[in-house]
Amino acid sequence: MNASVAVVGGGLAGLVSARHLAAGGAEVTLFEREESVGGRVRSTRRDGFTFDRGFQVLFTAYPAARRELDYDELDLRRFKPGARLARPGARSVLSDPFRDPGGLAESLVNTEVSTVDKLRTLALRRRLAGVDPDALFDGGDQSIRAALLERGFSERFIENFAAPFYGGITLDRSLSTSAATFAYTFAMLARGSIAVPADGMGAIPEQLADAARRAGTWIETGTAVDSVTTDGDGGATTSAGGETLDCDAVVVAADPRSARELTGVGSIPTDARGCVTQWYSFDGDLDAGRRLLLNAGDGAPNHVVDHTAVAPEYAPDGETLLSATFLGEPKEGDDALAARTRETLSSWYPERSVGSLSLLHTDRIPFAQFAQPPGFYVDLPGVREPEGSVYLAGDYTEWSSIQGAMESGRRAARAVFEDVE
Repeated sequence: MNASVAVVGGGLAGLVSARHLAAGGAEVTLFEREESVGGRVRSTRRDGFTFDRGFQVLFTAYPAARRELDYDELDLRRFKPGARLARPGARSVLSDPFRDPGGLAESLVNTEVSTVDKLRTLALRRRLAGVDPDALFDGGDQSIRAALLERGFSERFIENFAAPFYGGITLDRSLSTSAATFAYTFAMLARGSIAVPADGMGAIPEQLADAARRAGTWIETGTAVDSVTTDGDGGATTSAGGETLDCDAVVVAADPRSARELTGVGSIPTDARGCVTQWYSFDGDLDAGRRLLLNAGDGAPNHVVDHTAVAPEYAPDGETLLSATFLGEPKEGDDALAARTRETLSSWYPERSVGSLSLLHTDRIPFAQFAQPPGFYVDLPGVREPEGSVYLAGDYTEWSSIQGAMESGRRAARAVFEDVE
């Protein structure tokens, strides 16, 4: 393919699309308005600490991630399956005995979830372990809560485990999100693990950018694209930094709101799910180990993570780095949220002092995901939705996830190959 292509946006979708296009022979220029690539997947590194932009993890079984990433190079640090459930004065483990035999004994005596619900969870795991994940977005849909109730799970299971665990994944503790997203991620958990790169989640877009450059992509950071137009002769034009670039095709991989403005495609979803993640140093150790610590009580914060137990590289030697994630857009100030975390941890660990908890960093993320109510995928735009030689690449053409972003980038590149001679 001997064509020129502009890619607008240096998130995961744009980087994957650029690499495939360049590898296929296109002359590719990628524009990213920020000073570094990554989109919503970024890490801040300061004073020896690594702070991911919000609590983010990689599902290692994602097909697109397996295809696009070099896991060995990322030096992944894996969480233990399951989670530790916490409420005032009580902590207990609920794990997957198939992937974590060592957690079986603790899971069996867990009183937060009934034996019947544990058996139903294993049955659901068995059913979803062999399903084609893409087929989960076909046909009818319902909320996660409705799907769990329909399968016989109790309200107790939903409130004590599903709400905090899937609340953390979908940023929706009410579980009103599409059951298709639940089924897909549940299937991925049955087939793999959740992990972070040793250098933080920002290592993922950095690796993708390196691959795109090696394939021949020219990446311009700190350059915002103001407009995208088609010329009527099968080509397209981008305006960036006061200059215009005529090319054979444009792949718009910007954030949802910017993509809607640039393309005029009204079906790009812009309703958002947000969160606030705080990072703290802590002089001590939590007994969660490499498991998520889920709030089975009031949900503020929804979950706490001991990152240095999972990835010691996230902090200087001898330091403990914790994060706490609050769902939505809490109005309290940073110090008030940190005080809330301190109060919550104190109630979970009455036998130890948590007074050393010290706030290091806060990320307020009003648009962490687009909202995904039941059936959302029916109305999502396709990669060819814009007019002319303009294409979309973004998780908003698939579903809000790393998988969706990477898969959309590949599909956009394939559409360009098919359409542009």
